[in-house]
Amino acid sequence: MKFTVRTLALVGWTITAMWAETDARAVEADDPQNNDILVVGRPQAALMEPASTGSRLGLTPLETPATVSIVDGDELRARGDLTIVDAVTRAPGISSSANPGNGGTALVVRGFSGQGSVLQLYDGIRLFPVAGTITFPADPFNVGRVEVLNGPSSVLYGQGALGGAVNVITKRPNTTRTEVDGEASYGAQNSWHVAAGAGGPLGNTLSYRADGSYRRSDGYVDRGESSSYALSAALRFAPSETFSLTLRDDYANQRPIGYFGTPLINGKLDTTIRRRNYNVADSNLHYRDNRLILTAEWSPSADISLSNIAYWLTSKRLFKNLESYCWIGANGDCPNGYNGTSGTPGTIYRTDNLVIFHDQAQIGDQGSIKWGSSLGGIRNDMVIGFDVNRVNLTYSNNFSSDLQEDFVNPQTFNPGQFLDTQGIGPRFRTRTTEYSLFIEDRLRFSDQLSIVVGLRDEHDRVYRQNIDSAGVIGPRLFTKTLHNTTWRIGTVYQPTATVSLYGQYSTGTDPLGTLTTYSGSQTQFSNATGNQVEIGAKASFLGGRGTASIAAYRIVKQGLLSQRTATSPIEQVGQRSSKGLEASITLDLPLGIGIDANGALLDARFDDFVSGTNIYTGKTPPGVPEESANVWLRWDAAKHVQVRAGLRYVGRTYSDNANAFRVPAYAVIDAGLSHAVTNNVAMDLRVYNLFDKDYATTTYNDEQWILGRPRSLVLTVRVHL
Repeated sequence: MKFTVRTLALVGWTITAMWAETDARAVEADDPQNNDILVVGRPQAALMEPASTGSRLGLTPLETPATVSIVDGDELRARGDLTIVDAVTRAPGISSSANPGNGGTALVVRGFSGQGSVLQLYDGIRLFPVAGTITFPADPFNVGRVEVLNGPSSVLYGQGALGGAVNVITKRPNTTRTEVDGEASYGAQNSWHVAAGAGGPLGNTLSYRADGSYRRSDGYVDRGESSSYALSAALRFAPSETFSLTLRDDYANQRPIGYFGTPLINGKLDTTIRRRNYNVADSNLHYRDNRLILTAEWSPSADISLSNIAYWLTSKRLFKNLESYCWIGANGDCPNGYNGTSGTPGTIYRTDNLVIFHDQAQIGDQGSIKWGSSLGGIRNDMVIGFDVNRVNLTYSNNFSSDLQEDFVNPQTFNPGQFLDTQGIGPRFRTRTTEYSLFIEDRLRFSDQLSIVVGLRDEHDRVYRQNIDSAGVIGPRLFTKTLHNTTWRIGTVYQPTATVSLYGQYSTGTDPLGTLTTYSGSQTQFSNATGNQVEIGAKASFLGGRGTASIAAYRIVKQGLLSQRTATSPIEQVGQRSSKGLEASITLDLPLGIGIDANGALLDARFDDFVSGTNIYTGKTPPGVPEESANVWLRWDAAKHVQVRAGLRYVGRTYSDNANAFRVPAYAVIDAGLSHAVTNNVAMDLRVYNLFDKDYATTTYNDEQWILGRPRSLVLTVRVHL
């Protein structure tokens, strides 16, 4: 019955949208190029339009001495990307390390992974993770574009960005005309999605944008239900062409799938337990995030502009799960030695009954002034600004509860109920204060040669108070102050207006763990530091119908925590590095053929890393694939018909420092067929994981794989007016 009702609703909406377009179609010229609803390639835009993430000076990627990738919002929706991570990992050199413990958002860039090395931004605002967790943004429907800066980004955004930075930029109010977007889909795993948005002018001085999206699925494992909704609204007031105020609020409420992975059996994936979920029946994941932002922009002259962004961000996250599972081998032990556990051979050992709650609030302000001047044939553009943040966190858990553990049949078992003998309560709170000053300058000697430099001076201060079982807040446990100055210098040479050669040296810093949950054992240490050397080339060709880029780099990160012997103290002396190549090409060819391809090769390793008797020097850091590639093909087969196919390849990884537990490489193919019923209404038939590949996107513990979605068929109706 559910399938029938939702399918009828989907068909009904399609018929309604078609009927609404009938009059327009009757008078419309028969123009074969008028297919707005089918997204076609715009290769030149990827290099020739300003990208705010790579530089605060409004430079285009072609003018920026770094690797900057842009994922267009319309493009990611046309491809059917379900999450921000799905969209971002289409960019060169980006892969996923998302699991429930990090909020399902962690990424790997240039050999460095997680929220402590790959910074995440929302409309240019830095998001502070808690215990390596970020849960926002939640839905790609309200995304205008996603920009990715590969390599150290600390000089622009602060600590925690040695691998790179990802900036999700929302849809903006349309000041010239009213536009309406809608989407409805239904498919495998009883998954459905409805979304709608509108924006446009409200008189001469006001404009708006509002979007809403709801998703639900039964999931591809037992008890794998998930749901989410996201709401956003923006109001822009522009009394003149030189001044504007924009108030924006974004809210997301997510109940993600309570699936922490599938345990290997005898070191291998057993497909007969592909759908088993070993979590308890009453598990609970729940994330609520809200972002309120006020942006002021003023340009008193063509060469001077000022901007200020004030924001208030809140996150409340609940984790209540039995998280760890391990198969008991023939010798009665877990093959990965988990907790030294022994039991009945052939059973699955389940444990780690954890309840965690994050109550996080971030208030901050970011301001800058930009001006430009010319002297003779030399042009200078400079931006100076500040960034201040205050993050208040109350961290609650049940870590003193009795341990829950059992042994279950891999195939058939009673999932049981969650055991909590302690009760969840606040255990500590932290107050994190950050303030920074930054400057960036571009000196353009001619149309061919320019130099870009940047400097950031950042101060972070964290203090922590423990809270006892009675809820009494104790005295200040410690205060930790961190100070880092990072900088970069790069040069760009453009022999022609559409070709650039560049080189860059940059520095960066990463926290040891997460800044907001700094522990007492970390107070004697400082942030890890790093540097990168990068050279590359970018070009637009075929009259703007093709783009290409290539980059070579080496990043070194120093200051890892290392213990030389089992009895020696922990020292901050370790080092890891990565070096590699990234390349991409985009072509918009005759006969309606489009190609978008990229690939990355890297060598990531611990250069000096010892922990007691374990020597990890020369090993590959866990979770880091050293090969990755994406290929998307588009064919406009007829006037209103488009065919798409995409390949995602991710090389093998390891789940431990010693590289004893290997996760195989995988290649997944997605495909889609779109029909433009009218110029404003399209029906899409998409197949995810076309060949039903069983693969692990990442891990949770050494032999606990989080499996990707099996083959899934989805029917979608999209409307754009």
